[in-house]
Amino acid sequence: MFKGINKRWLINTFGVVLAIIILLVVTLSVAIHSLCYTTVEAALRSRSNELSVVFPDYTAESTDSFLTAASLYAADFDHKDEMEIEVVNAAGRVVTTSTGFGAQDEIAPDFADAVKAEDNAIRYVGRAPSGEKIMAVTRVIRNLQGTELGAVRYVSSLRNADGRVLLYTLIASAVGLLIIAVVALSGHYFIRSITKPVQQMTETARRIAQGDFSAKIDKTYDDEIGELCDSINDMAKELDANEKLKNDFISRVSHELRTPLTAIKGWAETMQYGVPDRITLEKGMSVIVKESSRLTSLVEELLDFSKLQSGRLTMQMARMDILAEIDEAVYMLKERALSEGKHLLYDDPEDMPIIYGDRNRLKQVFLNIIDNALKYTPEGGMIGVQVYEDFKDHTVKVVVADNGCGINAEDLPKVKDKFYKANQKINGSGIGLAVADEIIKMHKGTLDIESSPEVGTTVTITIPIFNEAAALDDDTQPLGGITPTTAP
Repeated sequence: MFKGINKRWLINTFGVVLAIIILLVVTLSVAIHSLCYTTVEAALRSRSNELSVVFPDYTAESTDSFLTAASLYAADFDHKDEMEIEVVNAAGRVVTTSTGFGAQDEIAPDFADAVKAEDNAIRYVGRAPSGEKIMAVTRVIRNLQGTELGAVRYVSSLRNADGRVLLYTLIASAVGLLIIAVVALSGHYFIRSITKPVQQMTETARRIAQGDFSAKIDKTYDDEIGELCDSINDMAKELDANEKLKNDFISRVSHELRTPLTAIKGWAETMQYGVPDRITLEKGMSVIVKESSRLTSLVEELLDFSKLQSGRLTMQMARMDILAEIDEAVYMLKERALSEGKHLLYDDPEDMPIIYGDRNRLKQVFLNIIDNALKYTPEGGMIGVQVYEDFKDHTVKVVVADNGCGINAEDLPKVKDKFYKANQKINGSGIGLAVADEIIKMHKGTLDIESSPEVGTTVTITIPIFNEAAALDDDTQPLGGITPTTAP
């Protein structure tokens, strides 16, 4: 119970509140105590001021006449229910009281201090011989020569004052306890509103980590906790979708690997058990070469994807003629297009600005894009390749357009994601576009796709024109994964 967030709250928040409440209660109790005692003292001093009227210009040279007059004053005192008067002689002994009994012949404990006081009066708090707690104000009476004749002592019980102090202290303590209880209850509710969802998140995260992507957190609060719940739920959905994509990818890759291997193995076994006629032999060798190339291409694509995931995909950057690589890519796929009954058209420009890039990686991208166009274009369809300079953006654009099956609107934003494959009927691993997009990004360019179902797809590759200053920056401060080289 008292660990984690609960422990931190108990120490940092509740502990501080508790200390403040205790400090306030103690301060208030001290203030009430001081106020009550000050009130009692003020009443005693007010009565003691009457002595200036009772003994005006007193000139007696002995204490006898003073004691007689003081005794009469004490006997006639009108406020005996509030306080007691004690008459003290010059030796500091109580000779009489306003009640007629009590502390006669006792030494007044504050007489000596009163004699030394500047105003001839002093306050005393202590206990009477009976044990009762009292407050006394003792005022010394002197004659005109300054000789102490005695003193009059006003004594009041502190029972009522202490009772009021206790009562107010109890009230303040009760209020403090009430505040502490309210803080504790509200804090407990607040902490539970945090710890309970956090516990659910922990359990859900544990289930997600174990592969249960169907785990979901119930959103209770529309605040930061609620946003975190939404984020974890969205993460689980994304992980579930990625897991399905990954499984589909593994299944597709397994199929893509098995198909050429099966063909190669079949024709190899056919040749192993006897030399077929020349036509069959040429056909078998053609299949083996074709499927081997397909297998090699797929393995290289997987290796590139692995390097991309681990951040080890490097670029050998140099000044290059982009037309040479596009020409070669089109030439490599021209024969395939003819064999499949498709028209691959290339508008070959006379000249194009130099760019800064990796010739092999860019050719890989062009082959991938044109290969996809051929895959998704039916027999008799048309694939067009165009290259032009965009003078406004200082870039070279390569446009590959086809009139194939197109891509659905809901699939279009995801086609460059890893593992994603919009059309499951066409062979392919689903990672070619992801690798191509990353290669173009490493060339500081963009790969944009526009498509409409049953209309066709247009892929536009944009690459910056070579800039001497930018090349020097790349040479002196190469980006991660990019290795500048000198053009041959």
